[in-house]
Amino acid sequence: MAYWLVKSEPGEWSWDDHVRDGVAEWDGVRNHQASNNMRAMKLGDRAFFYHSVNEKRIVGVLEVVREFYPDHTDPSGRFDMVDFKALFPVKRPVTLAEIKADPALADFALVRQSRLSVVPVSDEHWRLLCRMAETEA
Repeated sequence: MAYWLVKSEPGEWSWDDHVRDGVAEWDGVRNHQASNNMRAMKLGDRAFFYHSVNEKRIVGVLEVVREFYPDHTDPSGRFDMVDFKALFPVKRPVTLAEIKADPALADFALVRQSRLSVVPVSDEHWRLLCRMAETEA
């Protein structure tokens, strides 16, 4: 199993929206590196749901339930999407400030490539972030 972090502006698509729908597509990604990260996702992979913009915090955990397929919102046909199932909220949201303050997360892609909307999470970082979020890995 691999781990990921996916970002969304809560005003556009929030954790609550995803929980309401249960399973939903993760569409609209238009960055090639982020798209390649989604292409690498496999069934059963887990992802942190991160509220970007004003909140900047991890709020929940998702599971990949459908691998890469064409994104119906892309008129060019160049980008694809995956489907995620909402699993559970984290017990304690973890802010970007907390992540940046931890030296063990200095090489985390969220810190190094802050504008990227889909980033990989190493096993070590996943376990650490789960501890910070008071959530089981």
